[in-house]
Amino acid sequence: MANPRFTFIDLFAGIGGFRLAMDQLGGKCVFTSEWDKYAQKTYKAWFKDQPHGDIRAIHPSLIPDHDLLVAGFPCQPFSIAGVSKKASLGREHGFKDATQGTLFFNLATIIDYKRPPAILLENVKNLRSHNGGRTWTVIQDTLTELEYEFFSTIIDAQDWGVPQHRERVFIVGFDKRRFKGTVEFSFPDAPMKPAKLRDILLGAVDDRYTMSDHLWTYLKAYAEKHKALGNGFGFGLADLDGVTRTLSARYFKDGSEILIPQGEQNPRRLHPREAARLMGFPDKLPIVVSDTQAYKQFGNAVVPAVAKAVGKAVIETIENLRAEKREKSWRYKSGALKEKPFKIESVAG
Repeated sequence: MANPRFTFIDLFAGIGGFRLAMDQLGGKCVFTSEWDKYAQKTYKAWFKDQPHGDIRAIHPSLIPDHDLLVAGFPCQPFSIAGVSKKASLGREHGFKDATQGTLFFNLATIIDYKRPPAILLENVKNLRSHNGGRTWTVIQDTLTELEYEFFSTIIDAQDWGVPQHRERVFIVGFDKRRFKGTVEFSFPDAPMKPAKLRDILLGAVDDRYTMSDHLWTYLKAYAEKHKALGNGFGFGLADLDGVTRTLSARYFKDGSEILIPQGEQNPRRLHPREAARLMGFPDKLPIVVSDTQAYKQFGNAVVPAVAKAVGKAVIETIENLRAEKREKSWRYKSGALKEKPFKIESVAG
């Protein structure tokens, strides 16, 4: 892309849900990292780029400058004991000690080293309560320590045109060293586009996706057992005119959380192409891995429609902040502004 609207890096990239969204917004990806070899295979088939491997083996100096960092980082617990001990000894701990040993440490180190104007992160809804709330506190404190304005919200993908109840937390940050003063940012309002499961189903699916009598009998018995105990465990027989449960990476095991009714016949699991559609990935993107890997990949992915909507709001905010900086610079040079504004960088777009 000769004149991109912005540049971005795609970390913990998976199969490229963020990449697809940012490309559609006019961005240019200048660096990608994903360690899983099967996800790398899909990513390369879709975007013609070979992702770099384990982010822990990549020094930040090897990563190009960029306008936006996007990442669907893993959720890992932090060790509170080590931090508390260092505090009792009067030693500094900060984010480098608080996050040490986790993949978020590598992410924070890259942010600290490269200072992108904005960051956009995505994770499971339970990130806020993970590890007794400690994980969320460390993440928020770390980004604050790095001097990034912090915004977060939970978005359900079913409000964005996919027939799936899928709640994810989105974190946005803006570099306060670069953008002086208070940054005004709002997450996009959901279009509340109604979607029905039947709209994304294939007309005909191979019989191998239908539950065997043995497995179907087991799932029904398992559900009855837990129902009698007052638990909510069991299979999920989907409503064709509604939305499904959340597609998870474990769907390949038996598909029990999302089963498609077939009248008198045993229900079936989703075809991998249907799983892709359930996430909002277009049919033009080929499935180049086994069913097992495809289910894992789609279950771990970010919904591109949601990523695009949030990304659009982030990029527009960056553009508005930069326009304000140019206006202040012009006013200072013309004599209308007495106080010299901070330096304006040369950036894409």
